[in-house]
Amino acid sequence: QVQLVESGGGVVQAGGSLRLSCAVSGRTFSTYYMGWFRQAPGKEREFVAAITWSTGNTYYADSVKGRFTISRDKATDTVYVQMNSLRPEDTAVYYCAADRSITEIRTQTARYWGQGTQVTVSS
Repeated sequence: QVQLVESGGGVVQAGGSLRLSCAVSGRTFSTYYMGWFRQAPGKEREFVAAITWSTGNTYYADSVKGRFTISRDKATDTVYVQMNSLRPEDTAVYYCAADRSITEIRTQTARYWGQGTQVTVSS
Protein backbone atom coordinates (compact mmCIF):
# COMPACT_ATOMS: atom_id res chain seq x y z
CA GLN A 1 0.00 0.00 0.00
CA VAL A 2 1.03 3.56 -0.73
CA GLN A 3 -0.62 6.42 1.11
CA LEU A 4 -0.84 9.88 -0.41
CA VAL A 5 -1.89 13.04 1.43
CA GLU A 6 -2.21 16.33 -0.46
CA SER A 7 -1.99 19.78 1.07
CA GLY A 8 -1.39 23.37 0.08
CA GLY A 9 -4.61 24.23 -1.70
CA GLY A 10 -6.38 27.52 -1.17
CA VAL A 11 -7.72 30.65 -2.81
CA VAL A 12 -5.43 32.82 -4.92
CA GLN A 13 -5.91 35.67 -7.35
CA ALA A 14 -5.29 35.21 -11.05
CA GLY A 15 -1.61 35.57 -11.79
CA GLY A 16 -0.65 34.29 -8.36
CA SER A 17 1.14 31.15 -7.28
CA LEU A 18 0.55 28.12 -5.07
CA ARG A 19 2.61 25.09 -4.21
CA LEU A 20 0.83 21.81 -3.58
CA SER A 21 2.44 19.02 -1.60
CA CYS A 22 1.80 15.30 -1.61
CA ALA A 23 3.23 13.35 1.31
CA VAL A 24 4.00 9.77 0.29
CA SER A 25 4.24 6.85 2.70
CA GLY A 26 3.89 3.10 2.77
CA ARG A 27 5.66 0.41 0.80
CA THR A 28 8.72 1.20 -1.21
CA PHE A 29 7.86 3.47 -4.10
CA SER A 30 11.31 4.03 -5.57
CA THR A 31 10.15 2.52 -8.87
CA TYR A 32 6.90 4.46 -8.99
CA TYR A 33 5.65 7.31 -11.10
CA MET A 34 3.90 10.10 -9.23
CA GLY A 35 1.28 12.25 -10.87
CA TRP A 36 -0.90 15.28 -10.30
CA PHE A 37 -4.41 15.47 -11.70
CA ARG A 38 -7.27 17.90 -11.37
CA GLN A 39 -11.03 17.92 -11.68
CA ALA A 40 -12.97 21.11 -12.18
CA PRO A 41 -16.69 21.36 -11.38
CA GLY A 42 -18.74 19.70 -14.09
CA LYS A 43 -15.67 18.46 -15.93
CA GLU A 44 -13.79 15.20 -16.19
CA ARG A 45 -10.60 14.67 -14.27
CA GLU A 46 -7.49 15.52 -16.30
CA PHE A 47 -3.78 14.81 -16.16
CA VAL A 48 -1.60 17.73 -15.03
CA ALA A 49 1.94 16.47 -14.53
CA ALA A 50 3.97 13.42 -13.58
CA ILE A 51 7.46 12.60 -12.36
CA THR A 52 9.55 9.46 -12.21
CA TRP A 53 10.49 9.03 -8.57
CA SER A 54 13.86 7.45 -9.27
CA THR A 55 15.17 9.69 -12.06
CA GLY A 56 13.15 12.89 -11.73
CA ASN A 57 12.02 12.79 -15.36
CA THR A 58 8.94 14.98 -15.77
CA TYR A 59 5.85 15.04 -17.98
CA TYR A 60 3.33 17.85 -18.38
CA ALA A 61 -0.05 18.52 -19.91
CA ASP A 62 0.12 21.18 -22.59
CA SER A 63 -2.27 23.37 -20.62
CA VAL A 64 0.21 23.80 -17.76
CA LYS A 65 3.55 23.52 -19.52
CA GLY A 66 5.72 26.52 -18.67
CA ARG A 67 3.56 27.49 -15.69
CA PHE A 68 3.62 24.40 -13.43
CA THR A 69 6.67 22.53 -12.18
CA ILE A 70 6.53 19.07 -10.61
CA SER A 71 9.32 17.91 -8.32
CA ARG A 72 10.02 15.39 -5.62
CA ASP A 73 12.08 15.44 -2.44
CA LYS A 74 13.51 12.04 -1.65
CA ALA A 75 14.57 13.16 1.83
CA THR A 76 11.02 13.93 2.90
CA ASP A 77 9.14 11.60 0.52
CA THR A 78 7.12 14.48 -0.84
CA VAL A 79 5.99 15.37 -4.33
CA TYR A 80 5.32 19.01 -5.15
CA VAL A 81 3.70 20.96 -7.92
CA GLN A 82 4.63 24.61 -8.08
CA MET A 83 1.85 26.49 -9.88
CA ASN A 84 2.64 29.95 -11.24
CA SER A 85 0.67 32.40 -13.36
CA LEU A 86 -2.53 30.81 -12.18
CA ARG A 87 -5.71 31.34 -14.20
CA PRO A 88 -9.37 31.02 -13.20
CA GLU A 89 -9.54 27.90 -15.39
CA ASP A 90 -6.99 26.25 -13.10
CA THR A 91 -9.68 26.14 -10.40
CA ALA A 92 -10.20 22.48 -9.49
CA VAL A 93 -9.66 19.80 -6.91
CA TYR A 94 -6.10 18.60 -7.35
CA TYR A 95 -5.21 14.97 -6.71
CA CYS A 96 -1.93 13.17 -6.27
CA ALA A 97 -1.58 9.60 -7.58
CA ALA A 98 1.04 6.87 -7.76
CA ASP A 99 1.62 3.81 -9.89
CA ARG A 100 4.44 1.65 -11.21
CA SER A 101 3.39 2.38 -14.79
CA ILE A 102 3.50 5.74 -16.56
CA THR A 103 0.72 4.41 -18.79
CA GLU A 104 -1.53 3.94 -15.77
CA ILE A 105 -0.69 7.49 -14.70
CA ARG A 106 -1.37 8.93 -18.16
CA THR A 107 -4.68 7.06 -18.46
CA GLN A 108 -5.74 8.00 -14.92
CA THR A 109 -5.98 4.41 -13.81
CA ALA A 110 -3.27 4.74 -11.18
CA ARG A 111 -3.55 2.36 -8.26
CA TYR A 112 -3.10 4.85 -5.44
CA TRP A 113 -4.83 8.22 -5.01
CA GLY A 114 -4.94 10.96 -2.42
CA GLN A 115 -8.07 12.65 -1.17
CA GLY A 116 -7.55 15.89 -3.09
CA THR A 117 -7.02 19.54 -2.24
CA GLN A 118 -9.09 22.45 -3.53
CA VAL A 119 -7.48 25.23 -5.56
CA THR A 120 -9.59 28.27 -6.37
CA VAL A 121 -8.29 31.03 -8.63
CA SER A 122 -10.30 34.24 -8.54
CA SER A 123 -10.37 36.66 -11.46
